[in-house]
Formats: sequence, C-alpha cells, structure tokens
Amino acid sequence: MLVLAIDTSTPAVTAGVVALDGDRVETRGDRVTVDPRAHGELITPHALAAAEAAGVTLKDLDAIVVGVGPGPFTGLRAGMATAAAFGHALGVPVYPVGSLDAIAADVVPGGKPFLVLTDARRREVYWAAYDASGTRTHGPDVQRPADLETDVKAAAGDGAILYGAVLDVQPIEPRFPSPAGLVKAARSVLLAKETPAPLTPLYLRRPDAAEPSAPKRVTAP
Repeated sequence: MLVLAIDTSTPAVTAGVVALDGDRVETRGDRVTVDPRAHGELITPHALAAAEAAGVTLKDLDAIVVGVGPGPFTGLRAGMATAAAFGHALGVPVYPVGSLDAIAADVVPGGKPFLVLTDARRREVYWAAYDASGTRTHGPDVQRPADLETDVKAAAGDGAILYGAVLDVQPIEPRFPSPAGLVKAARSVLLAKETPAPLTPLYLRRPDAAEPSAPKRVTAP
C-alpha cells in the first residue's frame, strides 16, 4: 500500500510517500522544510516532489494520511485542504491522524512514559502524555508550560526543546511529525481499509480573528 503522508501542524512543512506492508513501514521519498510561514506555498510542491523521489505518480497512491493537529489555524488549513483536494481528485480515502500521535509513533521505546509537546505560540504548548508502549493516556491539550504538572521526565517535539528547562524534562527525538510516523499512527485503519473519520482540525482554542459585531445604531439628536 502506497500512502501520501502530509502534516502542516508545526513549523515543518512535511510530505512523503510511504509504503505500508503489514508491520513494515518504509519511506520511499519525502520533502520537509521548516518554515512556519510557507505551509500554503510549499505543501503541494513537496507532495509532488516526494512522489517523484519515490519513483511513483500520485495516481499510484492507495490512500492519504494527514495530520489534523493540534496546531495553528493557518497551518492546519493548508495541509488538510491539500490532502482533501488530492483525495477527491484521485478518488482515494483521506485519513486524519493526530499530529502528536504521529510524533509519539516515532519515539524509540525506552521503557518509560513520555510526553509530546509542540509549540502552540503565545508561550503555550500543545501536549499529550503516553505510556511506555506509546499509547496516549492524556490529551491532547493546550497549556502554559509553567502550569503543566507532570512527573514524566522525557518529552518529544519542538515544545520540549523550547520549554524543557521550565518543565524539567529531557528532550528526545523526534522534533516534528514524519511521514512514517503519520502512517504508523494510522496503520490499523489503513490496513483494515476502514471508512475514514471526518477531517476535523484540532485547534484546541479559539482563533485570534473574530467576526465583527453589528454596527452601532446612530440616531439623530
């Protein structure tokens, strides 16, 4: 099974073609650029370049996996809209994946629980907790690092690098979701060929922009 994996929930613009065969997950081609302002500009070229690097065309794909966050509105919208457009054009299913779960899927087992933290801006982190097997036990949530109470001492994701000292955690790899991690997180539904869940973004907080209120009525004196 050939899967196009896309994620734009972090500063990394990520696309890759991954071969899935039972428990075997192999990245055939990928393109990753860390630029928080280039999601909309780069995600489609990255997907096309990843397919070319894998020696396939988009018509060879069996499915698409896309990270649905948590993440900022603009970044998530770019990746999810691209994945939905490709899926519609190619007639293949598009599976949503939690981006924190995709990072967790790439953590090398160490026999201990760990966190995944990504930068939520505003001096906050998106986070989730996982047991030693990589199963999520809490989250996802958004919080100020200073308010996050935990006894866990290891954390993956770029938020662990930014706020490791505040949280007293040891940063571990990976920093961002990878194409292979996205496919690992969706492996069971991909292999079962289940009907995809709706593509619902995880924003976890209200957007900065707000709909303007109605104009005040002006009455003559």
